Amino acid sequence: MKLTLGVVGRLRSGPEKDLAADYIARASALGRGLGFPTVDLVEYHPKGKADKSAMTTQVMAALPPGALRIVLDERGKDITSVEFSRRLARWRDDGHAHAAVLIGGADGWDHSMRDGAAMVLGFGAWTWPHRLVRIMAAEQIYRALSILAKSPYHREG
Repeated sequence: MKLTLGVVGRLRSGPEKDLAADYIARASALGRGLGFPTVDLVEYHPKGKADKSAMTTQVMAALPPGALRIVLDERGKDITSVEFSRRLARWRDDGHAHAAVLIGGADGWDHSMRDGAAMVLGFGAWTWPHRLVRIMAAEQIYRALSILAKSPYHREG
C-alpha cells in the first residue's frame, strides 16, 4: 500500500522541512520491506484565492481514486501510535492500494474532507503550528512502520 503525507502549502528551506523530509525518507526505506512500497510527501498549492472549500475540492481531486483519507483535524480522534500502526497494517492486508495522511491549510478542511474519511485524527486539544504538524505526522508515519517492523524505535510504557 502506498502512503502519502499530503500537506496544503509549502515550507521554505530550513530545519522543519529537513526534519519532515528525513522522517519521510526513513519511513520510505523501512516501508518497502513491510508492504508499503512508497512513502511520499506531496504539497498542494492553492490556486488563486482558495478558501477551505476550494482547497478541499482541489486536494480530493488530486488523490488517486479509492485512496483512503486519513484527515488531520482539530476535531479528530486521538489514538495511540500502536493503534495507528495496526490500522495501516489492516488496510494494507485488506488490499487497499493507497492511503493519504492529509494536513489542511490555516483554516482547516471543509466538512466534505472529513465526510467519508477512513479516519479523522487530531494531535490533542492544543493548537500546533502547521510546520510542526508536518513533522509530527511524518514522524508518526515512520513510528507506525517501525512498530510494524518490531524496531526498538518505539518503546511502550
